[in-house]
Amino acid sequence: MSGEAEQKTVSLIFLLIFFLFLLCTASCNTTEPPTPPDEPTPELTLELEDVSCTETWINLTTKDLTLPAELTLKQYNPSGDSISKALLLNTQDTLLYIDSLLPNQTYKYQVSHKVAGSTQQPASHKVAGSIKSNELSVTTLDTTSHNFTFQSWTFGTIGSSVLYDVAIIDENNIIAVGEIMVADSSPNGYTTYNAVHWDGNDWELKRIPFYYQGDSLYGQIYAVYAFSPDDIWFGIGSMIHWNGSQYRPISTQGIFQSLVRKIWGSSSNDLYIVGNNGSIAHYNGTSWKKIESGTDLNINDIWGDYNEKTGEWEILAVASNFGTSLEKEILQIKNNSVIKLPLSPQMWPLKTVWFVPNKQYYVAGAGIYQKKLLSDSRWRNEALDITTYSTTEIRGNDINDVIAVGAFGDFVHFNGVNWKNNYEEPLLGYGTYGSIEIKNNLLIAVGDNYDQAVILMGVR
Repeated sequence: MSGEAEQKTVSLIFLLIFFLFLLCTASCNTTEPPTPPDEPTPELTLELEDVSCTETWINLTTKDLTLPAELTLKQYNPSGDSISKALLLNTQDTLLYIDSLLPNQTYKYQVSHKVAGSTQQPASHKVAGSIKSNELSVTTLDTTSHNFTFQSWTFGTIGSSVLYDVAIIDENNIIAVGEIMVADSSPNGYTTYNAVHWDGNDWELKRIPFYYQGDSLYGQIYAVYAFSPDDIWFGIGSMIHWNGSQYRPISTQGIFQSLVRKIWGSSSNDLYIVGNNGSIAHYNGTSWKKIESGTDLNINDIWGDYNEKTGEWEILAVASNFGTSLEKEILQIKNNSVIKLPLSPQMWPLKTVWFVPNKQYYVAGAGIYQKKLLSDSRWRNEALDITTYSTTEIRGNDINDVIAVGAFGDFVHFNGVNWKNNYEEPLLGYGTYGSIEIKNNLLIAVGDNYDQAVILMGVR
């Protein structure tokens, strides 16, 4: 081969290699459009809000969920079967209410949502084509016993005797207050006592003094409230404080123009008293301050409890001129001012209030009314649902252990599921239990019957 021919052959080989290189380079540098990122995978979370003996409230919170959305709530029952319920969700978060449960049983709940093409769920939550919430376990409250063993005492042998209020410090330290007249050999033929104390074995009549201008007076005591054995408050036309060593008068002159009908406080440095003609006052441990109630009705009762959600004490009072008019008020005391709360149109005059914040609220008088949240629009129960007698006071240990008493010795108990209202032993022939206190499995009711003061003790 000539040199010229050989040179042409080399050139052709070089060109072929160059074109192959270009072809390979073009093939290797081909760029495809980027894959679009997946949509965020929705998240579902269940959290227990509240539970009673037969109901539960569950918070459902969601994230990245397209609304409206169809979900399924599954309830796993203690018996091993399950119930499914369809939910149409229009908000990211909602409160689920579930009823018809059994007391002292454990239920499990889970919410699921079908998502087409869901591929990014964690393995623990991934179910073909759907997402699931966490599994929430809920145990309902147990009922309390309706069964009390009762014992009663009467006091007073002359004139008219009555007990207005009672405080249980413990099972061996109970004090009831009022006026008890006992015939004796004193110059006027009787001695007046204003309290009676239980030491675990017997009741002892007592005379609690109120000192005025150097004199010891022993008038009627209308209210009592105890924080401890050495921190007890008594209400008359003013206040008396037992500090463990002496009864000390605490004047409310110029601030509180009424007899003290009820006392409540979180401590002796945060104390409230209520009385007739809309009277409310607050004691901060040093001085009293009048609170304008916005009503001239008699304020019959006050109760407070700590609200875990708000981090504040919640305080309610009820007012009415019971037996003389149909007017009534429910008052909320906040920052030493009063807010009048809405009333249901069918409600009758009110004598008493008791509640556990965000769980159950009761007001009662001519009928017992209740609601779960203070913000609920209506009080439940018609006037005669629970009792046909007027109710003077309602108290409880918890929402599954509530006692109410009233006229003719009426006595009703709620155990978390139902009210028992057919007790026979506590009945009075012609009298009223004016006050009730319950602490654990011990209750004390006080009042009057046929001109005698009466005490009812119930042990469960």
